[in-house]
Amino acid sequence: MAPDEKPYRVYRGGRAKGKVPTTPRPGSQKSDAAGGRGTGGRGGGAPPGEYRGPGARRKSGKPRWGRRIAIVAVLVLLLVVVWAVASWFAFSSGVADANKRLDLDAKAALDHQGGLLLSHSTTILMLGTDNNPNVAARAGDMHSDSILLLRTDPAHHRLYYLSIPRDLQVPIPGQGTQKINAAFQFGGPTLAIKTIRQFTGLAINHVIIVNFGAFRDLIDAVGGITVNVPKPIRSNRFDCPFASQARCNTWQGWRFHTGPQHMNGERALIYSRIRENLLDPAESDVTRGARQQAVIDATAAKFTSLGVLVGLPFDGGSLAKPLTTDLTAAQLVQLGWVKFRTSNSDTIHCRLGGDLGAGGGGSPSEDNPATIAMFLGKSALQPPTGPFNPGCVAGHTLQ
Repeated sequence: MAPDEKPYRVYRGGRAKGKVPTTPRPGSQKSDAAGGRGTGGRGGGAPPGEYRGPGARRKSGKPRWGRRIAIVAVLVLLLVVVWAVASWFAFSSGVADANKRLDLDAKAALDHQGGLLLSHSTTILMLGTDNNPNVAARAGDMHSDSILLLRTDPAHHRLYYLSIPRDLQVPIPGQGTQKINAAFQFGGPTLAIKTIRQFTGLAINHVIIVNFGAFRDLIDAVGGITVNVPKPIRSNRFDCPFASQARCNTWQGWRFHTGPQHMNGERALIYSRIRENLLDPAESDVTRGARQQAVIDATAAKFTSLGVLVGLPFDGGSLAKPLTTDLTAAQLVQLGWVKFRTSNSDTIHCRLGGDLGAGGGGSPSEDNPATIAMFLGKSALQPPTGPFNPGCVAGHTLQ
């Protein structure tokens, strides 16, 4: 080593990672001919692993998370669009079939209105028929076993239910004074709409008819419902679940304990049909109407649940099979959104009353007009003062 040489090199660029360069041997390809800094100088094409000298750019080992997140976001958006389109086609196809099942005379009998259900109040007549071809006693029965009016109030995020006892004696056009549920038997939904509008004085904008024979399938299609049973029930012996008559003779009837219960379609249907509670003789057709309200409300709530929405591409068509309605798919979606935005505490449950006790003729109560005013939001809520009296409460069904 010459006296003026040093065993290290000084670089103005500061420290750099890598091996300390050494003096190349004579004849080596790594000569200093390229500026005395070897092939690792700036801009040099040094092979991987060789020292590149100070200031050389190093490849970053960090992953490009921004690009990955963007790709995932695009894929998720694409899946959402595909799901929405598939859900819409499946659901709208089933609703279109439900629209075809409603005759033109019934559609003409409705009070038509303009505007979106998202922003305009509307009144819907909900009828449950007890026709069941699988039960001999109900094979030819076309009475409206359940009569319920639903009024939406999107401006205040409220829903109003009005239950009408099926045994009330009212004038039926062309048939004289009869039980109100006979209107459906005489003239189908058209006469039922006219009768209920004449009796209540309310405009009826839409109609939904649910056949109880298929109601079980509807509830099973949404995975069952949860109903809060206010008090224990033991029914009389109807719709015996056993095949042999001997077992049916010893069967004690249907039982429901107090509290929230998850029910499949069959059990929910039985619960809504119970008219006689052997544990509480004071119950009547009025309290059965309250149970029907609870089942309908729980079913409507399940329609807007995450599990049902996710399965719409596969089950959307079957959800409308038990229904007959004039409501389009778009209107039902709007109705579901209104229901979703309404809390239980803002749901108003009303019922009409009458002389429905033992020996009663079913004549309507003179206080029914006041209850209809509560249903319209024109007066303060007043609870019923007796088991057969009319009234309204907020946050829970009437019992």
